[in-house]
Order: sequence, then structure tokens, then C-alpha cells
Amino acid sequence: MEYFVIIIGSIFVNNIVLAQFLGICPFLGVSNKVQTSIGMGAAVIFVMTLATIVTFLIQKLVLDTLGIGFMQTVVFILVIAALVQMVEIILKKISQPLYQALGIFLPLITTNCAVLGIAILVIKKNYNLVQGVVYTISIAVGFTFALVVFAGIREKLALVDIPKPMRGAPIALITAGLLSLAFMGFAGLVK
Repeated sequence: MEYFVIIIGSIFVNNIVLAQFLGICPFLGVSNKVQTSIGMGAAVIFVMTLATIVTFLIQKLVLDTLGIGFMQTVVFILVIAALVQMVEIILKKISQPLYQALGIFLPLITTNCAVLGIAILVIKKNYNLVQGVVYTISIAVGFTFALVVFAGIREKLALVDIPKPMRGAPIALITAGLLSLAFMGFAGLVK
């Protein structure tokens, strides 16, 4: 039951983009087409899960052991950036089709604050490794879900006659706000 609460809470109630406001840059920047959003979402799921596992192990085995927990943010930023670059290089050599599918999104993920935010939240929530991975995958799925829904709405908005002052960023921000309000309806599902 505990994992069910983590999954539902992470995807719908505490959605990383719509409730916690992390990862807004790719949410607004990459969400013009559903296909692009799916690619970005897949890359985020992969990188966020891998980054959480690595940063969790570094936190528990290195930072806590040496008593330098205050270095967490700096170390996590460096680890995530290096990890994304390493994944990009390995994918390029091992799986060219997968690299081409995720390739353009991998550099964007390096600057996605949601990846760092989740790595830190897993530690702050005092999750063990399994709970942290379940939480991270759920958060990443929630990110992808919000991104795809938002992209679908934006594709439909492109077909509508919107007044000139409202085109582009203004209508995107209003739509994101309305979508955030819609997700607040899930707030009673879990604690």
C-alpha cells in the first residue's frame, strides 16, 4: 500500500511540474508537439532514475560516511552532468537508434532542475533505495504525463484563432495554470 501511495501521489497529487514547479523550462519549451514531449519524457524517466540511484549511493556511501553532507548540491550537480554526458557517449557507441531517439533531449536534461530536485528530495524524504527508485520513476512518469497533456492542448490551441497579445507564452502560461488547477482536484486521493 505504501508504494501505491507513493506512485499515485507522485504522478497526480504532487506532480513535479504542476504542483512543485520543478522542470518548468522543458515543460514550456519542449511541449509544442506530442511526439517531442514523449521523447523528452522517455529521456527524463531514464536519466532521472539513473541519477537518483547514483546520487543516493554517493550520498549514503561517500557524503554521509565522510560527514560532508553540506556538499550535497554541488556534488549532485556534477554527478548528474557527468552522468548525462556519459550516458550520451555510451548510447552513441552502443545503440545508435536509441541515441537518435533520445540524443537531442539528453543535453537538455543536464539543465533540468527536476532531476536535481528529485535526487535531493529522495534524500530529504529519507527513502531507502527501492522507495527512492519507485518515487523517482513515478515522478518522471508524472512529468511525462503532464508534458504530453500540455503538448496535446498546445497542438489544439495552434488551430484556434487566439488574439495576438495572447499568442505564444501568455496562452501557454494560462493553459499551464489551468492544468495545474485541474491536477489539484486529485489532492484528496492521498496524503
